[in-house]
Amino acid sequence: MLNGKIIKVGLALMLSTSLVLSACGLKDAESKNKGSDKKEDKVELTWYYPQWSTQPDMAAVEEAINKITTEKINATIKLMPTDGGSYEQKMNTMVGASENFDIAWSSFWMFNYAQNARRGAFVQIDDLLNTKAAELKKSMPDLIWEALKVDGKTYAILNYQTITNKEGFLIQKRFADKYGLDPSTIKTVKDMEPFLLKIKENEPDVIPFALTRNGNFENMKTTYNNLEYISNEAIVGIYRGDNETKVIDVVQSPEYKQYLELIHSWYTKGLINKDAPTVKALDERKKTGQIAVSFENVLKPGKEAEEKNASGGQDIVLAPTSKPFVGTNTIIQSMQVISKTSKNPERAIMFLNLLNTNKELLNLVSYGIEGKHYTKVTEDTIKPIENGGYNPNQTWVFGNGFLAYLQEGQSKETLDQTLNENKEAQSSPILGFTFDPEPVQTEIANLQAVNDEYGPPLNTGAVSADQKLAEYIEKRKKAGIDKVVTEVQKQLDAWKQATGK
Repeated sequence: MLNGKIIKVGLALMLSTSLVLSACGLKDAESKNKGSDKKEDKVELTWYYPQWSTQPDMAAVEEAINKITTEKINATIKLMPTDGGSYEQKMNTMVGASENFDIAWSSFWMFNYAQNARRGAFVQIDDLLNTKAAELKKSMPDLIWEALKVDGKTYAILNYQTITNKEGFLIQKRFADKYGLDPSTIKTVKDMEPFLLKIKENEPDVIPFALTRNGNFENMKTTYNNLEYISNEAIVGIYRGDNETKVIDVVQSPEYKQYLELIHSWYTKGLINKDAPTVKALDERKKTGQIAVSFENVLKPGKEAEEKNASGGQDIVLAPTSKPFVGTNTIIQSMQVISKTSKNPERAIMFLNLLNTNKELLNLVSYGIEGKHYTKVTEDTIKPIENGGYNPNQTWVFGNGFLAYLQEGQSKETLDQTLNENKEAQSSPILGFTFDPEPVQTEIANLQAVNDEYGPPLNTGAVSADQKLAEYIEKRKKAGIDKVVTEVQKQLDAWKQATGK
């Protein structure tokens, strides 16, 4: 078995460097930004990002944002939040049509960063970082910037935060207490079933285990025998414990079949929402406390307080099923990019520099206006105002999470806990490798069509593996999965040889 390398000084310095520079360099950043662009014409920048709940008072927040940005960089920001369920499709359509926009959120798992960078959709920002965003560049260590590179060039700004994944369940505490669940006893996915059955039997208005059409295997892949995806679109990856790092079709793995069998049994027992195969988001149900249990792969320190905010004020407890893990994809999971069609790329990166070095601006975007959308509990801790009109609860989408206020219930030790978790995280044996899908783009497009047809009913348990898995595998073979696996393996082997890993 391949022992996970332990990330020590580099990752610890990553967060501590951010905090020191964010605090100590704040006045320098603001003074440099202020007046640096006064001689240039005022511009409007459009910023697209995914959002999973509507924000009725967004106009007031946008107005407040623009007071700051007008003074600092002589630009206004047009917020363009897009439903998370349709964000990728919208952005791909805009890029395909060469529509004008300035800034957009990107990731490895939605609106694919590396793929679109290679297609020429984004501005290369290496020179701009040096000339227009020096403070931002200094705020993150080289390890981060290296992870952001695509074929040696930089196209994105990381939304700086925890860089690890840790999988597990999120459980409403009132139900855990009521039915005697000890979260520490949950070690596998199947361990949760007896508790879910109690919810089903006694709480008729509550969803025991909530799923969207995507299912949850992707978030459970470490729990299921340390699987790691290389291409989310093609659903191929490796076992992290495999010394040979052999690339596999995950859909043909025994772990995926085990997941399908378990989820189908839960679905037939009524433990999963019946509309799972078609629903894209569950945030509105979550807000009203209708979801007893869900599963995620970023159980970071302070997660309980964030989830309480998103769950209608219901306390949440966590039941981790894996240890912290770091890979290329855990680092590049939330970024901002500048569109190649932007008419103002310099001003766009100046805004991103400001957003990630100015605590007032970052918290305004993240939480809204003090006294209107939140109140301060302490100098650095806030409490959202119920029905205040702005509470997106997604700082991770916007910018540097280490500049953000703590939410009520989050300990002041959250930062130290995050530092320690990053320091102790096991690293991927292929950390730094990014697959280039261009040679098999046709096959991947065909696979995505097959995945979209078979994935939702299978991954949510609406149909059984016995009914559809063999057919799904066969359709993927016809779509070209074997060619994709061969290409990924070829690129991975070449990368290993070049890096000596």
